[in-house]
Amino acid sequence: MNDDLKDQEEQRLLPLRNQIDAVDQEIIRLLSERAKIALAVGAVKHEYGSPVFRPEREKQVLEKLALRNPGPLKTKGLQAIWQEVMSACRDIEGSISVAYLGPAGTFSEEATLQFFGKSIQLVPCSSLDEVFQQVENETVQYGVLPIENSSEGVISRTLDLLLESNVIISGEIAIPIKHSLLSLSGTLEGVTEVSAHAQALAQCQQWLTVNVPLLQRQAVSSNAEAAKQAALHPHQAAIASASAANQYGLKIVQQGIQDDAHNRTRFIVVGKQACLPSGHDQTSLILSVANQPGAVYQMLAPLAKHGVSMTRFESRPARKGTWEYHFYVDIDGHQKDEKVVDALQELQQTTAFFKCLGSYPKSSPTHKNV
Repeated sequence: MNDDLKDQEEQRLLPLRNQIDAVDQEIIRLLSERAKIALAVGAVKHEYGSPVFRPEREKQVLEKLALRNPGPLKTKGLQAIWQEVMSACRDIEGSISVAYLGPAGTFSEEATLQFFGKSIQLVPCSSLDEVFQQVENETVQYGVLPIENSSEGVISRTLDLLLESNVIISGEIAIPIKHSLLSLSGTLEGVTEVSAHAQALAQCQQWLTVNVPLLQRQAVSSNAEAAKQAALHPHQAAIASASAANQYGLKIVQQGIQDDAHNRTRFIVVGKQACLPSGHDQTSLILSVANQPGAVYQMLAPLAKHGVSMTRFESRPARKGTWEYHFYVDIDGHQKDEKVVDALQELQQTTAFFKCLGSYPKSSPTHKNV
């Protein structure tokens, strides 16, 4: 582009840039007004001992944005911006700490930041058990854990810990999982081993078998831990996210090596605070019944009777050596909804074991459930 054309471009852009600057200044003023109101909200919450974070309220705000968005911003982008606005305003009400399966660079960290926004205190943990312990001991207010993958199914350890602990599910989010093969050099020269979380290895097993059949596979506590080790040992490659490559100074050998192009993982948010109804909720339960004919049918009959839809049904051995099972069930609606109240009352009478894990807002349309 010659100098005359550059000058013409600058002359046309200058007034538009001035308009943007003016709009930015107005946005800053309005954000400051919003922050002042948030401080007043925080003062009222503190007076009544209410939590800073109300997932059902934030869910309602994001849904209103989707309905009122005039464009041209895409709803997903607008909601992402507002998530950070709410996170920053929440932070001046009171800091929130969140435990997740670390170290930095895991998909658990990504899910945590998408759900809460970046204005939080991140607490990486070495295991799912530690995440639960941090929440139970109230060292942190919330924890984020994977519970289900669209390719490999449920995360058994998370289900077992939900049974054993006294935490409450406060929310959920499902994110796309795109795995990359990483190494120090960006090639596989001299590499003899590939490491990742067991779930990631399973999600990439076909690609690994076809493309790198000679590499020894090693399961580790997380994909970020695999990246951390690969950064120290040139003979190791790792399966992790592209962000983990930046985090640990690795290079991408191959992107998108997951066997399922639509691979997604659903995460749950756990804490000690129950959620109020948002209008778009689900309730999670753990149930068991006596080992007798028709027991499971009878267990589910109250849901059908009261018109409550079941969205997930998983079974896990009760680990008593007696071939008994616990059933993990998700149903539509909040436990305060009239028809859900009636169904749960009957369930408690017909089951040998009943535990409500909480009612919480469903994933937003931009983070749709798997």
